[in-house]
Amino acid sequence: METIDVGFLSLVPPLIAIALALITKEVISSLIIGILSGGLIYALSTGGGLIEMTSVSFGVMADTVGSPGKFNIILFLALLGALVYVVTKAGGSRAYGTWATQKLKSKRSAQLATSFLGMIIFIDDYFNCLTVGTVMKPVTDKYNVSRAKLAYLIDATAAPICIIAPISSWAAAVGATLYETGAFQNELQAFMATIPYNLYALLTIFMVIMLSVIDLDFGTMEKEQIRAEETGDLGAVRTTDLTDEDISDKGTVWDLILPIGSLIVFSILAMLWNGGLWSGEGLTVAEAFGNCDASAALVLGGFWALIVTFALFVPRKLISFRGFMEGIGEGIKSMVPAYIILTLAWTIGALCQDYLGTGAYVGHLVQASNMPQGLIPAMVFLIAAGLSFSIGTAWGTFGIFIPIVVFICQAAAPELITVTLSAALAGSVFGDHCSPISDTTILSSTAAGCDHIKHVSTQIPYAVTVALCCFVGYLAAGFSMGNLWLTLGTSMILLCVTLFTMHRLTMRRLDREAEAAVEEAE
Repeated sequence: METIDVGFLSLVPPLIAIALALITKEVISSLIIGILSGGLIYALSTGGGLIEMTSVSFGVMADTVGSPGKFNIILFLALLGALVYVVTKAGGSRAYGTWATQKLKSKRSAQLATSFLGMIIFIDDYFNCLTVGTVMKPVTDKYNVSRAKLAYLIDATAAPICIIAPISSWAAAVGATLYETGAFQNELQAFMATIPYNLYALLTIFMVIMLSVIDLDFGTMEKEQIRAEETGDLGAVRTTDLTDEDISDKGTVWDLILPIGSLIVFSILAMLWNGGLWSGEGLTVAEAFGNCDASAALVLGGFWALIVTFALFVPRKLISFRGFMEGIGEGIKSMVPAYIILTLAWTIGALCQDYLGTGAYVGHLVQASNMPQGLIPAMVFLIAAGLSFSIGTAWGTFGIFIPIVVFICQAAAPELITVTLSAALAGSVFGDHCSPISDTTILSSTAAGCDHIKHVSTQIPYAVTVALCCFVGYLAAGFSMGNLWLTLGTSMILLCVTLFTMHRLTMRRLDREAEAAVEEAE
C-alpha cells in the first residue's frame, strides 16, 4: 500500500488518541480508536470500506511488530522483566534498597543519584529507562519520592542525554541523517556541531539537577509529591505478585549489582560485536557504536545476564531451579501492559508516517510558510515538537523533517543551518518527551511502576517550562545569526529566573499554609 495525501486529516489519528488518553486516563483503548480512525481515513480516501479499514489497521500492526528492530525491543522487555522478577525474588533488590538508603541520607540525594545514573547510562534510551528504574526504585521508595517524579527523572535523562552523547545509538542515527544533508564533512562532525545548540537537552539536564537540589515541585507533580510524603501513597502500579513472604532473606547487594552489571557489560560488548569492532575492518569504538544494531545487542545482553543470574542464585539456593523458571514466566507476564501499549503506539506512528503522509503534510506547510529569517530556528523547534508529539517518535521526525530544514536554510538562511538543525533535533526530543504514544515515555512509566497517563500529565508542565525557555533562546539565535553565548545565556538565564520564581512562590505558599495551620491549632 502506498502513502496518500489526505492533508490535515493525517493529523487526526494521533490527535484523537492523545486527546482521549488525556481525557479518559486510559491509554490502550485510546490508541486503538486512534488506529482505527487512521485506517478509516485511509480506506475512505482510497475508496475502500470497513473491511479495508481493519485490514490496513491490523496490517500495519503486524508489519510494525514483525520488523526485527521492534520485535527485538519486545524480546528485551521480556528478558528484563524476567531478570527484575528473579532478582527481586532472590532478595537482591531489597538488600540493595536497604544498603543504598544507608548511603543516601535524604530524598535530595536519592533524586540526584537517580539523575546522575541516568546521565551515566547514555548508550541507549531504552536501556537507560529500564536499568535506572530497576536500580533506583527501591531507593526512591524509601524516601517517599512519588513514582511520577521517578518516571520524570528517568525520562528526562534518557533521550535528552542520548541526543548529546557522541557514543550512543542516537548519535549513529542522527549523525547519519545530518551527514546525508551534505552540510558536514562526516557523521561525527555533524553530530558534534549540533550539541552546543541543542537547548532542550542541555536545559532539561540542568533543570533535573536543580529540581533535585532545591527539592522543587510544581503543577500536578507537586500534588503527587505531597500525597507521597503525607500518606506514603507513591502512586505505584503493581508490576509483580510478589509479597514479602515470597522474597528470600538471604539476598545481598551483590545479588542486584552483578545481574545488572552483567546486563550492562554484555549489552555493550554485544553492541561492539555486531557493530563490527572485531570484524577486522579496523573500526574504532565510536564507529562500532555507530554501526551497531542496539535492539539486537540488548537482547543478547539480557539473555546472558539471565544466564549469569541463574549461575549466581540457583547453586546458592537463593531460589530453586523451578522457582527461577517460574520467575521468568512471571516476569515476562509483568511486562504485558508495556508490550501492548508499545505495539499500539508503534502502529499509530507507522500509520501516520507511511500511509497518511503526516510528515509530508507538515513539511509542505513549513516550505509554504515563507517565515522571516530570524524566526526560522524557533519555528522549526515548535514544528518539530508538534510532529514528534503527534507521531510519538523523535527518530521518525528526524528522518522526515531534517531534509526539509536543510532545503529551507539553503534557500533562506544558510548561515543558520547548524542552529536550525539543532532546533529540529531539540524540538523532536521535546515532542517525544511529552507524547503519550512515545516509546521512551511508555518505557519510563513502565520502569518506574507509574500509571502511564499520570506520568505524561505530571511531566508535561516541566517539559513545557524548559521548551518555552528554549523557544526564546532560538529566537535569540535567529536574530543574532547563531551567536552561541547569547543563545545559551538567554535560555539558561530565563530558566534560572523561572525556577527561582517558582521556588520563592512555593516557599511563600508553604509558609502561609504553616502559619494557617498554627493559627487553627491555637
